[in-house]
Amino acid sequence: MRVPLWLLPLQIFGIPRAWAVDSLQLQSQSPQSPQITLDLEPDDVSCPDYTSYASRRHDPPSTGAYRLPYQRPVPPCRTFNLSEVEETIAAMEKVVKDPDLFRLFENCFPNTLDTAITWKGRATVEAADLELGITSNGTGEELTFITTGDINAMWLRDSANQLQSYKSLLRANGSSSSLASLFRGTINLQARYIQASPHCNAFQAPAEANLTGAFGLGSGADYVWPTPDATAVFECKYELDSLAAFLQLSHEYYVSTGDAAFFAGAGAGAEAEAEDMVGGWSDGGWSDALDAVLNTTAELLAGTYGDDGSVAASPYTFQRSTSTATETLCNGGVGAPVRGGTGLVRSAFRPSDDACTYQLFIPGNMMLSRYLTLCADIVDTLGETEKAGMMRVFADSIRAGIEKYGRVNHRLFGKIYAYEVDGYGSYNVMPRAYDDANIPSLLSAPMFGYVSRHDPVYQNTRRFILSKENPYFMFGPVINSTGGPHAGPGMAWPMSLIVRILTSDDDDEIVDSLRQILSSTDGLGLIHESINTQSESVWTRQWFSWANGLFGQMMLDLRQRKPHLLALSYQPTNHKKETLVSNHEDETPVSGTASLFDNNGNISDSS
Repeated sequence: MRVPLWLLPLQIFGIPRAWAVDSLQLQSQSPQSPQITLDLEPDDVSCPDYTSYASRRHDPPSTGAYRLPYQRPVPPCRTFNLSEVEETIAAMEKVVKDPDLFRLFENCFPNTLDTAITWKGRATVEAADLELGITSNGTGEELTFITTGDINAMWLRDSANQLQSYKSLLRANGSSSSLASLFRGTINLQARYIQASPHCNAFQAPAEANLTGAFGLGSGADYVWPTPDATAVFECKYELDSLAAFLQLSHEYYVSTGDAAFFAGAGAGAEAEAEDMVGGWSDGGWSDALDAVLNTTAELLAGTYGDDGSVAASPYTFQRSTSTATETLCNGGVGAPVRGGTGLVRSAFRPSDDACTYQLFIPGNMMLSRYLTLCADIVDTLGETEKAGMMRVFADSIRAGIEKYGRVNHRLFGKIYAYEVDGYGSYNVMPRAYDDANIPSLLSAPMFGYVSRHDPVYQNTRRFILSKENPYFMFGPVINSTGGPHAGPGMAWPMSLIVRILTSDDDDEIVDSLRQILSSTDGLGLIHESINTQSESVWTRQWFSWANGLFGQMMLDLRQRKPHLLALSYQPTNHKKETLVSNHEDETPVSGTASLFDNNGNISDSS
């Protein structure tokens, strides 16, 4: 979730209930609660709020023992209809033999398109200039505003990941009703946001949408420098991975469509309305946004102190009036000191929106290094070879910093990657040793190609993450996976189990993880943000589009890699979930190192 839990009353079976992780008591949901159906007929003019809709069970139930409800809105109430997605769902029904597992896929895979494409349209020069003060030539580029689910704001990271669920279906297409158009519109809107507020992570709808803005910026309790525009920004926590997510989304569009003209600002003009023309145009904003990413991250290579010991001016500060330590930064909003000259870029907050303990956040640096390299290929096509070369050098220096400062020796698991460091690490001051469920995480590093899943250091790290030595590995009779400070101890994130599947070749591990995910939805048939390891009826967020889409993405990955596992039954058994907890006494650290690249300079075996 993205704001304190007590600010998000959930409508569970029509009863407002606040969920908290510390001072408030977690309330459980009665399995005897009435089932209410809100399905609309196609000619109904109003559609239910999905926050409430997702909290109720809708007919028809699946035919398996879990009897999972059908949680998709009726077609007229879906925010974006795409035939390729419907065809994929129909094809998966023939592959996934367990009726409950298929129902979970059927509900989750289209969830972003069904519920979260809040607005899609064209830019206007007046709105862009008035709202953000950026230059626009008025060509009417496509814009897509994607909300994260139950919060009416667009996160850079979340929206990129929400579309990533459909990247296997992405093809070149100039139509405004295509998946490619959704990608272009999201890239364009992210570019606008980044140009104006490169330190911010979540944004209000664009002025063109004429939507009522969400109440953000810490409900007036945030003090941020540089000061963001409250009419455009929902939250301004500087998270390195948010900028990397923009690069990731750009790369995925480019590699899937080959549409270099889009990034050059070419394509049909708004007045042409050429629906059959590939491009969509970016109004030149992509290159400007890339410059903002490069300038912002280069500025945050600096350490806390200058060569003479003086305290350097910080390019970003954040303070929030709060009683939750992870919601603000210490030292007057600067955060804990970091060492300069490491090659690593600082991040004030993690992808969970929690403050970094040490600001050299390793997974974020891994992701940035990877996508700087990949996006340099786009820049080459624009004829900016000098900038492309600089991006590759920058990426290499970050990688060198990760391998020098981001590896530590664990007493049980040998050499592993640390989650966060400060550059001052020594034998007496051990860098932070754990992993968080949110992506990017150490567990997810092979997913974005930084390292092979078979790399010895990654394998050591993975064993640590999935063991009781990780203070945020949550375990119990319901679900076993990593969590984090955001939801607190005892609250495991299904997202982490999905990542575990995506980074595993072990059939037993994958089957065990699928069983846990399927059995812990509290009968609602959607992926929650977090679930109490002792009770599936205690959870956070009934509508979390990113996690839903990630589940669908994982199922499509299994169709390619391990289709035989989708032919199995996942009906309830006496399966012991405790077997998923790594017993460190039985682990043997993997020694040595493996090359991250093959002879062509590509990531080796990182599928």
